[in-house]
Amino acid sequence: MPTTAPAFRDVTASDSTLRRFLHGLPGVDAVGLESRAAALGTRSIKTTAKAYAIDLAISMVDLTTLEGADTPGKVRALGAKAVRPDPTDRTTPATAAVCVYPDMVATAKEAVVGSAVKVASVATAFPAGRAALDVKLADVRDAVAAGADEIDMVIDRGAFLAGHYMKVYDEITAVKEVSGDARLKVIFETGELSTYDNIRRASWLGMLAGADFIKTSTGKVAVNATPANTLLMLEAVRDFRAQTGIQIGVKPAGGIRTTKDAVKFLVLVNETAGEDWLDNHWFRFGASSLLNDLLMQRQKLATGRYSGPDYVTVD
Repeated sequence: MPTTAPAFRDVTASDSTLRRFLHGLPGVDAVGLESRAAALGTRSIKTTAKAYAIDLAISMVDLTTLEGADTPGKVRALGAKAVRPDPTDRTTPATAAVCVYPDMVATAKEAVVGSAVKVASVATAFPAGRAALDVKLADVRDAVAAGADEIDMVIDRGAFLAGHYMKVYDEITAVKEVSGDARLKVIFETGELSTYDNIRRASWLGMLAGADFIKTSTGKVAVNATPANTLLMLEAVRDFRAQTGIQIGVKPAGGIRTTKDAVKFLVLVNETAGEDWLDNHWFRFGASSLLNDLLMQRQKLATGRYSGPDYVTVD
């Protein structure tokens, strides 16, 4: 199946050429990577810039509920919150998307109808990815048929860690094909990939296979999005566009809970990939609790004080 990056078609011609390319990528200087991520995280921004950053971050949130206890009522409430995060202030931007399991896609679509909010759905046996390919593809087809605008798939980490890169590549391209017009986010579960070199390889593998976004995590393991692993992925999409002309989005997910965290990630985006990625078409936060803190900080900037604990709805 052809890659979306013609310049690299020879790379994906066989398992051996793909392996040679991925293992030929420059090794990651872990100390340098973490030092740069930490340094960028100390940047301070002024009040006017902070107000802009908060609104930008709100517009980048994929408001997420991925629990076994999800109900139609909970998903409808989440959809309403995504469309109008602060019912008392109509200047508050909507979030980018609501992210749910495939069986909740139709309910989510009804909840955001008439708005620009997208419906994203996790698929491919999320979060473990342990299923046969035909089962994974059926999962995706169900989500797309129900109206999903975006598909968040998980890679087979076992296959990747065993060095079966072409298997992972073929699964991503197959999912991309059945996703149709839905944008595809490829989740690596960076906390399970063990090394930064593996995260770099996974990033390039996902992009070569046609990912529209590369995403850090499911939010279901101990280590999720970090400034360092997100910085590494931002470098990958920057370098990929420089070589192919194709722009790929980045989505850190899991563990980003405060406005301070979100601003740090936006600084990473601006300083690493550049302003072209400072848009919710190219950068997202996978989060559930982050939105509440952004709303409280937004109100603090506007009024000089925090409201009571009932100012925002509890997810």
